[in-house]
Amino acid sequence: MGRMRVLVCMPTYNERENLQAIADRLHEAVPEADLLVIDDGSPDGTGAVADALAAAAPHVYVMHRTAKSGLGAAYVAGFRWALERGYDAVVEMDADGSHQPEELPRLLAALRHADVVLGSRWVPGGEVRNWPAHRVLLSRGGNAYVRFALGMPMRDATGGYRAYRREVLDALPLADVASQGYCFQVDLVWQAWRHGFRVIEVPITFVERTRGESKMSQRIVTEALWRVTWWSVRSRRHGPARSLPDGTGRPAHADLRDPPRSSSSRSSSSSSS
Repeated sequence: MGRMRVLVCMPTYNERENLQAIADRLHEAVPEADLLVIDDGSPDGTGAVADALAAAAPHVYVMHRTAKSGLGAAYVAGFRWALERGYDAVVEMDADGSHQPEELPRLLAALRHADVVLGSRWVPGGEVRNWPAHRVLLSRGGNAYVRFALGMPMRDATGGYRAYRREVLDALPLADVASQGYCFQVDLVWQAWRHGFRVIEVPITFVERTRGESKMSQRIVTEALWRVTWWSVRSRRHGPARSLPDGTGRPAHADLRDPPRSSSSRSSSSSSS
């Protein structure tokens, strides 16, 4: 692959204090990348900050959404925007500074030899800063459960700093992705892995936000546990994944319809856990 056209998708909700700084750092780290800010109607004026950034810089774009409908829906909208405009690679990045733009060149370099690159806190060289012990335990325990329930080897399937080749997003049934919160991250990497795409992890340093409020909640954690358990049961019921008819030998997406909605499934957007 020659020079990749890269789009960084950055969902926002009440990130007015962080957006300018993270956008500046991103442009300095990877000046050839474009940025799409996907704002879910932030009442704090984040959308206006994004519009000012876009007016001043040709590499910044803004998508205004009228409702706070969750991280998964925001990313799916951004993915479709990228595919329609012919980008070669799409990156997920939080707006709160927890994902360091200075590490993006390493993810993009790895993407030249993979289909999906996960920025991982839990592989050798990965690190988390400023997290209390219970958050570390929650994340490590959640990822261990994901590995056990879904059978995939990723150490950090819940992390939200990652890069996809466009071929992956073209192949995945994005219209069927209903997960919100950080369970969306598990959903996408599991589907990519089941399709036979090559997923690798590179170490990152995750830095807890210093401004604004975290979007993590008990509802998000509950949703993740419920959905992962449901997918595990459905996957075992369906048996081995099927082959695609194009002769690639990659396993196709099994029909793993979402579980019945519970009160915990209507969670809001979140940072990774």
